[in-house]
Amino acid sequence: MPGSNYYILSHLPGLGGFGSEPTVSAVELADQVAFDATAGELVRAVLLGDDLLMRQSVLAGELKAQDVSPAVLTLRQVRDEEPLPVELSVAKQEEGAERQVVDRLWSAYFNYGGAVARRGGSELLLGWLSFELALRNELAEARAKALELEGQDYVVRAALAGSDYDFGPLLTEWASAATPLAGLRVLDRARWGWLEEHGSWFSFGYDELVAYAAKLMLLHRWGRVARAEQGMAAGGVAGQSISERTTP
Repeated sequence: MPGSNYYILSHLPGLGGFGSEPTVSAVELADQVAFDATAGELVRAVLLGDDLLMRQSVLAGELKAQDVSPAVLTLRQVRDEEPLPVELSVAKQEEGAERQVVDRLWSAYFNYGGAVARRGGSELLLGWLSFELALRNELAEARAKALELEGQDYVVRAALAGSDYDFGPLLTEWASAATPLAGLRVLDRARWGWLEEHGSWFSFGYDELVAYAAKLMLLHRWGRVARAEQGMAAGGVAGQSISERTTP
């Protein structure tokens, strides 16, 4: 429905550069595209990934539930007080250690997102999810190697695994970052750059909406994590940083 995409995109506020303040909330974006079933499903698939990161941080005690605004999940789902959507429920049916359950949840998310992308004909969403999954796995293997663990035990296995992106230079820059927050900035800048390159700008197709949603998600996530990290530093909180735990 190209006409509706033109209407949506022409009325959405412009996004600034990486690190700028977002001019619309994720909830507002989801509401604005909801009248177009395909656009709504594609955008919600993007935003659901950020909701799951918020949920992970809330359950780990890094963020307070009242400080997050999920666009797809309910606050009760974020607090693990009610079941996740059925497309993610497979993770709750499996037994195993906490890490294994989390990995199954993310595997279910990436497989669900891939199915949504195929239904909506969004090559960009397929590419974005593949890039994200490959980056997550590269980071997991790098961290495992640093701890002399078996990297393959820490990767998320999903149908979208695999990417032709050369992560070597990015991982080197990330590993040499002075702080975890600086490392997260390196990763999110790479994500932003990928979207800039592949965003189908001014096409007014569904892929442009997907790119807008993903960039908006990055702006909100970066602001949320940076504020939390700064608050922890100001309070002298020791231990693993939020940026380490919430980076997919």
